Amino acid sequence: MLSLSISFFAIALLYAAVGFGGGSSYIALLAVSNVPFELIPKVSLICNLLVVTGGTFLYYRNKHIRWDVALPLVLSSLPLSILGGLYPIKEHAFLVLLSSSLFLAGIRILFIKTPKIDHPGTPPSPLILVLTGAFLGALSGMVGIGGGIFLSPLMLNLRWARAKEAAAIASLFILLNSLGGLIGQVQKTGGFPNFGPYVWLFIAVLAGGQIGSRIGTHSKVSHLWIQRATGVLILLVSGRLCLKLLSGA
Repeated sequence: MLSLSISFFAIALLYAAVGFGGGSSYIALLAVSNVPFELIPKVSLICNLLVVTGGTFLYYRNKHIRWDVALPLVLSSLPLSILGGLYPIKEHAFLVLLSSSLFLAGIRILFIKTPKIDHPGTPPSPLILVLTGAFLGALSGMVGIGGGIFLSPLMLNLRWARAKEAAAIASLFILLNSLGGLIGQVQKTGGFPNFGPYVWLFIAVLAGGQIGSRIGTHSKVSHLWIQRATGVLILLVSGRLCLKLLSGA
C-alpha cells in the first residue's frame, strides 16, 4: 500500500497539472494489484473527485472555463455517467472495456500530436458537444474514469478551445462525471463498501492534486514529457490486462 500510495501521489500531481484526474492510471494500477474489480471504479472515482475539485475551483476563479463549450458537454454527460455507473457490467466485460479504453488513450497520447499553436478555438454545434458528452459520460460511469483523458485532446486537436480552456473544461467535466459515476456505482451495489484499506490512497491523491492544480493554473508547464511517460505507462498496463484476459486469470 505504501508503494501504491506513492504512485498515486505522483500520478495525481502530474495529471492535475494538465487538468486531468488520473482515473485511467488509478484504475490500471488497481487492476494489476488484484483489487476486487467491483471496488476499482469506486476507488478511482473518489480519487478523481479529490484531485480535480481544487483544480476546478482554481480554473473557475481564474475565469478559464469556456462555458459555451462546457455546458453542453457536462449537461449531457452527467446523467449518462449515472446510468453508466448503474449498468451491471461483469468482470470480464469490465476488463475488456478497461483495457480497450487504456489502449486507445495510450495511442492517442503517444502518436497523435497536439497542435503547437494555441488556436483561439471554434466550438462545433451544440449537438456535437451533447453527443460527445453523452458518450464519454456513459464510458466514465461504467469504467470509473472521468473522461478528461479523451475530451481534452479532442478539444485541442479539433480546436474547440485554447489549451488552458481545454484543461479547465476537462477538469469540470471530470468532476461532474466522477460524481455521477460514483452515485451510479454506489446505488448499484446498495451502499459504500469498506474503504478503510484505501484511505492512504485518498490522502496521497489529495496532496498530489493540490500541488499539481496550482502548478497547472499558475505556471507555464511543458506537458510533452508528462504525456509521453503517461502514454507508455497506459500502454504497458493495457497490455498486461490483455494478457490477464487471455490467460483467463
